[in-house]
Amino acid sequence: MLSGRQISAARALIGMSQATLARAANISVPTLKRMEESEGAAGMRNDVAAVRAVLETAGVTFLEVGGVASGPGVSVRTGGGAVMDMDENEVVQYPENLENDAPPGAGG
Repeated sequence: MLSGRQISAARALIGMSQATLARAANISVPTLKRMEESEGAAGMRNDVAAVRAVLETAGVTFLEVGGVASGPGVSVRTGGGAVMDMDENEVVQYPENLENDAPPGAGG
């Protein structure tokens, strides 16, 4: 069961507005607002499924009670597990190390 808090948290984590999520899930903004404010089940099954599909496509993973989480939650996956967008073959040389005849890549 997906909660309103999970939907709201997931949307906030990926920086998606209510209007954008509602449009992508083909529901109205007032419907999404009611879903996010819900204390129990987030809403009608088809609306929840549509919202969930949009958020999961955007990288959200919903954590259910009894799984790896002690309570319901959300997680966002990053592409390929990379922490930074960088070319592993590229060497960064800091200007202060060029003056000291440091080897390439030193100082980092």
